[in-house]
Amino acid sequence: MTSTFDLAVVAADRTVFAGSAVSVVLPGTDGYLGVLPGHAPLITALAIGEISITLPDNQKKIIAVSGGFAEVLQQKTVILADAAELAEEIDIERAHQARQRAEECLRTPGENIDVEHVKISLLRALNRLQVASRAQ
Repeated sequence: MTSTFDLAVVAADRTVFAGSAVSVVLPGTDGYLGVLPGHAPLITALAIGEISITLPDNQKKIIAVSGGFAEVLQQKTVILADAAELAEEIDIERAHQARQRAEECLRTPGENIDVEHVKISLLRALNRLQVASRAQ
């Protein structure tokens, strides 16, 4: 029998995933971090990126995440995400539109534009598009 741990990925508006996992790879602010059952406890901030979950039946769940925190305990991991979407739930057209808006704003920034905020919006849109492409 494969060793597992409990995993929950929670966004502000809903629980995106809750169940048993064999492993999870998540985007920490200092790079990607792998978690297996029995991992040493830690708390880490999350960056914009991809969460990859391996389920007990060896299937994968891919989630786009836009920041947040993860708490890792020996038999439980909880990810509190600023925003999170399963790859198959991402609205690709909406992500393309967000990317185009951000790129246009960066090409011709107005005087009241927060360029750093627009760059983060662009990174989020690109991440969502990359994660969505993995679901196809």
